Amino acid sequence: MNNKLSRRSFLSGSAAVMATVSLAPMVNSCKMAPTGHSFPGIDEFGSKFGGVQIGCTTYSFRNMPAGLENTVKYCRETGISSIELRMYLEEYLGAPENPTQSILRQAREAQLSNATPLEERSGRPPLTPEQQARIDQYYVDLKSFRLSVTPEKIAGVKKLFDDAGIGIHIWKAEPSSWSDEEIDYAFTTAKALGAKGITEEISEKAVKRLAPFAEKHKMYAIFHNHGQFAEEGFNIDTYLAVSPAVMLNFDTGHYFGTTGLNPCDFMRKYHDRIFSIHIKDKTGPNTNPPNTNQVYGQGETPVKEILLLIKNEGWPIYVDIELEHEIKPWSNQVKETKTCVQYLRNILI
Repeated sequence: MNNKLSRRSFLSGSAAVMATVSLAPMVNSCKMAPTGHSFPGIDEFGSKFGGVQIGCTTYSFRNMPAGLENTVKYCRETGISSIELRMYLEEYLGAPENPTQSILRQAREAQLSNATPLEERSGRPPLTPEQQARIDQYYVDLKSFRLSVTPEKIAGVKKLFDDAGIGIHIWKAEPSSWSDEEIDYAFTTAKALGAKGITEEISEKAVKRLAPFAEKHKMYAIFHNHGQFAEEGFNIDTYLAVSPAVMLNFDTGHYFGTTGLNPCDFMRKYHDRIFSIHIKDKTGPNTNPPNTNQVYGQGETPVKEILLLIKNEGWPIYVDIELEHEIKPWSNQVKETKTCVQYLRNILI
């Protein structure tokens, strides 16, 4: 597989396929352009600077009051007009509540109340048959819910973001462990939201599982990295060779923090297989403390070089803020994300 295979070549002819998809009438997807991506209706409110689309993963707001409507509110407050959607979508659509955490907490409390040795209390606590049955039933109900979601419900979510001038370019659903029917649901839902793909953490199992579905739906299976590039024997080419539908959500911060290598060198080689990047500032692996998140501008990640490379080359790569550095008591994740947007804007214009 040629690692330089153009995403435009892969998506060519997709219109005919999309026309056969039940949710296709709702799609209002962006067109790819050599200077970056844009979404309808956001020119007056946008976070695209110097041709580079700045956005965020909504994980950045994880400690703020929850909910999809709040996510929209936070994006407006930060000036973000493009997102990797993570969290709250299925809850908004009416998914059953996951009882797993509360059940595990109850089981842990019961376990700790017994006079068993500490070493026997490590790992997942034992569950009663009733507790396990509740968890099993939840996943049965969740599958039923997913297969019952109507196009109208997805259209309502898209309108919520469209009306606020916010485009969704990826949905982080992480569906590789789902049934075939549920994976189809994930891709059709993402497409109906205007996204170009589903993202998940990279692994051989996930890549091989999702690639055929991405091809089927003429979308991308987009994979995020943590410290894999620093692991002995890890070879990204083996993953990219699986399918032209396999793309990267390249986390430049994790890459630099674990390897000490300049992400720009990797991007020059693989830019046609990078759909989006996560941007953050970190220390390198040989600094004390190593591989540690920092306020933008106070770490060692070559953030400016990364942004200007994308700008000068005109690569259509989304740049998403992933807020992970320490938040001071007088601030919050929305305020910090807004500061990050301004920092990146100042580099690009």
